[in-house]
Amino acid sequence: MKSVLQLNQRLALKWSRLSLEFLPFADVASTELPLSRLLRLALFQVSVGMAYALLVGTLNRVMIVELGVSAWLVALMVALPLLAAPFRAMVGYRSDTHLSALGWRRVPYLWFGSLLQFGGLSIMPFALILLQPGAEASAQPGGVVMGHLAAALAFLMVGAGMQTTQTAGLALATDQARPDARPRVVALMYVMLLLGMVMASVVFSLVLQDFTATRLVGVVQGAAMVTMLFNTIALWKQEARGSIRRDPDAAPQEPFRQVWRRFSAQPHTRRFLVAVALGTAAFNMQDIVLEPYGGAILKLSVASTSLLTAGLALGSFTAFAIAARLLQHGFDAYRLASIGLLIGICAFSAIIFAAPLDSGWLFRFGNFLIGLGGGLFAVSTLVVAMGLENQGCAGLAMGAWGAMQAGAGGIAVALGGTLRDGFEALAAQGWLGTAMSEPQVAYSVVYHLEIALLFGTLIAIGPLVRPAGASQPKRQRFGLAEFPG
Repeated sequence: MKSVLQLNQRLALKWSRLSLEFLPFADVASTELPLSRLLRLALFQVSVGMAYALLVGTLNRVMIVELGVSAWLVALMVALPLLAAPFRAMVGYRSDTHLSALGWRRVPYLWFGSLLQFGGLSIMPFALILLQPGAEASAQPGGVVMGHLAAALAFLMVGAGMQTTQTAGLALATDQARPDARPRVVALMYVMLLLGMVMASVVFSLVLQDFTATRLVGVVQGAAMVTMLFNTIALWKQEARGSIRRDPDAAPQEPFRQVWRRFSAQPHTRRFLVAVALGTAAFNMQDIVLEPYGGAILKLSVASTSLLTAGLALGSFTAFAIAARLLQHGFDAYRLASIGLLIGICAFSAIIFAAPLDSGWLFRFGNFLIGLGGGLFAVSTLVVAMGLENQGCAGLAMGAWGAMQAGAGGIAVALGGTLRDGFEALAAQGWLGTAMSEPQVAYSVVYHLEIALLFGTLIAIGPLVRPAGASQPKRQRFGLAEFPG
């Protein structure tokens, strides 16, 4: 008994000496914001991750492969909310200044964002019924058209709800946290988002092992109920009423046009934003065609392709850990972004060769590398945007970074689906020749274009990389604690 107590004491002593670098969220909680309340608030990020896994990881494959919906149409449905993502800044501004009748700022936006998510997921099953081949409803005049319109409305509502909920939820988390703990709080929110994606994709994969249309409808309905449950728990008693105070004597704000002109005039800013747009487009163009490629070409089941979202998220987790270690030791952020681009080239090459080799595991490995390379690129460019704080425009820099990512990602998703459909039609008509008539050619064109975009991004980012032997900048502490979300 004595030896056991001594062992426990030694273990407790070693645990107490463990660096906070390995316990990134140990000091997030405070008396005003206990960890239980913070984790409860973070449930809205779990619901957003679940919705993303459902829309991009499961429904797009089912609609294209099982239901026969044109890839360009599904791509447009997925891209519409992404193109609206830059308007998150307006939602955030309104939640800063708007005062509801009950004295809340953030809660109304969280609530209405949750209602949009729930409403979109509630409409989706009826759209799937209308789109199901051979269904009585789809055989009615205009049934398929109504199915397409209902699906588009459902995607738009879910996407708008996700954007609104995320913006107001992250702002509320920032309000509730101490100033010194805010970066860690928002970092926890980001991790919960990835966790929601992984957990949801695993659950969807298990439930859809024996795929039927009825089971898919049940999955969507269950996701709608879980969304409302999680978001209601998340916002319950989180914001005090009357928390806003208006100062009538405050100085007028500087016009946005002047601020943007000063920001874009900084050295290398435009080149940096072009690199962010090209790299984001390169990594996101495959979003709408990756799961259908696995289903139609590699003959993977719905459960297997639903699990791909988990692989992407795990790749992003790995990228985050690598970036945290290297950037903390002074590694050049632009150089790390370039490494992410090179990993992306290897990833899409593996995806392309998976079809002629008929290798599902090579396909899954390429999917993981997409998450790894895309994660390194996103994290590194985010660090660069954070570094612009010395110029006095950190908020504008982050907004520009997010707007370029959202806009380029939305356009790339729509373009990926359109190219897939277009080249599939050309191959079916024999206009591409005998050698290019294989069904995987349409997908391969998209992946080759992504590789070309990655090389273009390398060209854009090359002059920004710190030369070898140059003096290192001040070491940046970039772990989970510094990730802004």
